[in-house]
Amino acid sequence: MKRSALKWNRYLSVAEIVRSYFCGKSGGNCFVHPVYDDARERLDGGWECGVLPESDVRLPDWVPEGIDVTVPNAARMYDYALGGYHNFAVDREYVERAEQLIPGASMVAHANRAFLGRAVRWLVDRGITQFLDIGSGIPTLGNVHEIALLATPQARVMYVDVDPVAVAHSRALLAGEPRVGVLQADLRHPGDIVNHPHVTGLLDFSEPIAVLLLAVLHFVSDADDPDAIMAELRDATVHGSYFVLSHGSPLPELDELDDLRRLYLKTPTPLHLRTPERIAHLLTGLDLVEPGIVPITDWHPDPDDDDERQRGVLAAVGRMP
Repeated sequence: MKRSALKWNRYLSVAEIVRSYFCGKSGGNCFVHPVYDDARERLDGGWECGVLPESDVRLPDWVPEGIDVTVPNAARMYDYALGGYHNFAVDREYVERAEQLIPGASMVAHANRAFLGRAVRWLVDRGITQFLDIGSGIPTLGNVHEIALLATPQARVMYVDVDPVAVAHSRALLAGEPRVGVLQADLRHPGDIVNHPHVTGLLDFSEPIAVLLLAVLHFVSDADDPDAIMAELRDATVHGSYFVLSHGSPLPELDELDDLRRLYLKTPTPLHLRTPERIAHLLTGLDLVEPGIVPITDWHPDPDDDDERQRGVLAAVGRMP
């Protein structure tokens, strides 16, 4: 394992020790958060923890009004799997249940985050400076703007998510950053995204752009017509633009995936796993970049990567001809 991964895992261990010590004694919601913004670097940083009964939950200030903390949410579950703290007891419970069904399932989130970093760096190397990240989730270590702006000061990034917690925290974190924007919108209505004045005011669609769709289309049902969604996004971009996709895919030999799908049926965002052939159809009209549609850990891996291969999530990058 790489040294950076060891450091990250060490942070996760600290977070989980605190959660288990303080929160394991109560059935209520527990909000554990680093006092310091750079807690991932300050592994000896202070912590605050509140254990409250369900009947007297005082929500942290990053929670927008009207959020039902008893309903699991994909963005917050992903945040927890990555070691974040913008999640609730129900989100953590569902991640743990998924981990029980398929040991190591949480590592898919880490593999997806690693693919994001590799893809953004690859795109910047090819001159891409504009990024539209749809389904961006809750900000955590290794965001698109961090990677892109580190590579080029000309980068501009628009984050889009439907989840109000993800949007509220993104706006708070990125306030005052002129080259980064945040929009609350639904991928199922792509026209509302690409034509929104906040988006068109930051990104120039007459120039190449990278549309990032990581671990989001598998929450879009066939009834919502993901092919039409992709076509509308594709039609909004010009020659030389790129689409970056990661998507859950069924593994016939893994019977537990049916149990995982049933688990997600109890959330507002059921899983819709798709075969490589079906994913290829979503990328119609694009020229696939080598190595094509592959397990997410196989897409241009870093030479020193020794991460476990994740065959259940596929990745691809397509270029507008």
